[in-house]
Amino acid sequence: MAELLSTYDTSRFGEKVLRIDNVVKRFGDNTVLDHISFDVHKHETVALLGPSGSGKSTVMKCINLLEQVNDGQIWLGETDITDPRENQDAIRSRIGVVFQQFNLFSHMTVLNNVTLAARKVHKWPREKAEEKAMGLLTRIGMAYKAKEYPDRLSGGQQQRVAICRALMMEPELLLLDEITSALDPLLVGEVLEMVGELKGQGATILMATHEMSFAHDAADRIVLLRRGKIAENGSPEEVMDNPTDPETQAFFAAYNRI
Repeated sequence: MAELLSTYDTSRFGEKVLRIDNVVKRFGDNTVLDHISFDVHKHETVALLGPSGSGKSTVMKCINLLEQVNDGQIWLGETDITDPRENQDAIRSRIGVVFQQFNLFSHMTVLNNVTLAARKVHKWPREKAEEKAMGLLTRIGMAYKAKEYPDRLSGGQQQRVAICRALMMEPELLLLDEITSALDPLLVGEVLEMVGELKGQGATILMATHEMSFAHDAADRIVLLRRGKIAENGSPEEVMDNPTDPETQAFFAAYNRI
């Protein structure tokens, strides 16, 4: 599939943090990702959109090495993370990931959840890890919950803690995979507000989402997947406001009706 042309200007962003080059992923005879290519630049927020089954979560899993690609390459900075000779744990430590399920440890306090990887994997002294974690929790207004357990938090609060945990090691790239899907609609706003704050602070973000209005307002660029291929790659104005492809028009029109 030829590379999609776009007037989107990436020169205002930094170097490429993520480069997905002609990636193919199959499950048996089913091709879920069909030669997809796109980049994410430093300080850029890219929203990955598409109908259910289009391959969004598979892209995320391939980037986080939860799935191996069948063909093509994925680069994180100068590292080919699809090369089996690379240290996968070292690669994962450079990527912060938040999924739709919070995956907090119920028997640990908020503070211990946030500091766990820093202390156990990266061998930070407890004092250093807790100082960093409290700084992050303070930024999102959750410091007063540091000694609480997850079951004492709302879903939105749990998801914000999960985002803090992902930020602990100052990742080069933050992956957000449908992070509002498991939330009560009344709690979605507080999580999306936090993502907006992270964008404002210069984080590099790739997010898969069904929150179309948020994607339009928060993303610098939209990558639209359809049947495992990239159907659109451009600014929100190009892709969402002024699409020329009939299928793209129908896709966004359906969401606008909802």
